[in-house]
Amino acid sequence: MDAEDDQRAAEDHRPADNHRHWAERTEEFSPAYYADIGPNEVSETLAAVFDHYAPADAEVLEVGCSSGRHLAHLREQGYRNLTGIDINDDSFEVMADHYPRLAETGTFHAGAIEDLVPEMPDDAFDVVYSVETLQHVHPDNDWVFEELARVSSDLLITAENEGNSPQRGREGGEVSCVHGDFPLYHRDWKAVFSDIGLAQLLCEPGKRDTVRVFRVL
Repeated sequence: MDAEDDQRAAEDHRPADNHRHWAERTEEFSPAYYADIGPNEVSETLAAVFDHYAPADAEVLEVGCSSGRHLAHLREQGYRNLTGIDINDDSFEVMADHYPRLAETGTFHAGAIEDLVPEMPDDAFDVVYSVETLQHVHPDNDWVFEELARVSSDLLITAENEGNSPQRGREGGEVSCVHGDFPLYHRDWKAVFSDIGLAQLLCEPGKRDTVRVFRVL
């Protein structure tokens, strides 16, 4: 698909389509798929960021936690106050099989972040982060980014696929379709969170994702 095809496909994709797609996802990019891969380079980068910026008793929220591979890695580094949200109910069954200690000791919620996060109190967590999740938020639901900042008292971390092209996240390259299957929205994450009052502390490009650390001011 070329850029025009991507744009047309994305325009036909509604927020409810996004939610249904990920809630029912099986095989590739499903909770079991990510559990089989396990912790990766992003998990290690997150652990290093936490070691530098977050105390061991930090209250942590991962949005789009899937079966918990990144949270499990943080748990191995000594973090215990771990909470996760995922829209796919299978996430937590897979977690119980692959990361039973995490499943037993963490706090987990099934549902869309647009539904769950607005119900959370201000400053509920010291650190809020996502890995390849915010990139799937439909443009109609951009308001949820401000909600994520609201529930964080200190740090917000994004690890999103910003693309290899310099045009990703900028005008003319806002969206692509993965395997012609679902849209991936390429945003300028520094601009997104700077515009709502956060300060970027770190930008670490990786092979696939770019990790950005923001401080809530």
